[in-house]
Amino acid sequence: MKKKKDAIKNIITFEEKEIRRVWHNEQWFVVIEDVVQALINSKDVKQYIKRMRQRDSELNKGWVQLVPILMVKTKGGFQKMNCASLQGIFRIIQSIPSSKAEPFKRWLAKVGRERIEEIQNPDHAITRSAKIYRQKGYSENWINKRIKSISIRNTLTDEWKNRGVKEGVNFAILTNEIYNGIFEMTAREIRDYKKLTLPDKSRDNMGEMELILTMLGEATVAEITRARDSKNIPSLKNDAKEGGEIAGNTRKQIETKTGKKIIKKKLI
Repeated sequence: MKKKKDAIKNIITFEEKEIRRVWHNEQWFVVIEDVVQALINSKDVKQYIKRMRQRDSELNKGWVQLVPILMVKTKGGFQKMNCASLQGIFRIIQSIPSSKAEPFKRWLAKVGRERIEEIQNPDHAITRSAKIYRQKGYSENWINKRIKSISIRNTLTDEWKNRGVKEGVNFAILTNEIYNGIFEMTAREIRDYKKLTLPDKSRDNMGEMELILTMLGEATVAEITRARDSKNIPSLKNDAKEGGEIAGNTRKQIETKTGKKIIKKKLI
């Protein structure tokens, strides 16, 4: 079944006020100025934020950690702007005396509650993910493989975490080794090949065989890592490369037998 196009907007609306957001570290971050403007309707939102930080010394002390500067798409192009995650926004609006803050908090609480349920019971996340994929038009066969691939990916990343690997750049380095071994492409090259834009996920745009090979590669890497008890990035990179190549050899054999490329530009 052909996947329905489901464009995810970078702008959300709260009481007719536009709030820009950006996808970062696998979650949405929203522009602080937009949130404050939606809550207080200030003529000078920058000055309001400055005074708010002066009033709340604890907020000001943790501002740098709470509010990363991210590149946000604006009408004039991309600009660096102060943004905050769901958790960060909760903290910031504690310092905003506004009648609009309560409905905004209730909306955030609903989103946050769903996330807490997923952490406490992963089955909620699986059920919710499957429902979303169905709404987007994916086939049941594809959904079953995608859900299984999430489980295998989590097993591998848990293995990396247990060996001292921090999420972010190191995860990306190891994942690129796997992708290179399987598809002879990095994650970025796969995105470019499929013409994807953030926050579209590469794996949500893989065909069933691509998902199967990715699962094979990541499951193999986890087995190799456990067997060797690898503990540092160079060793784990070697495991990732070898595991990816094993799945890559399978891909090449299938392509030789069928005369067709496994990796597709579009998900059918």
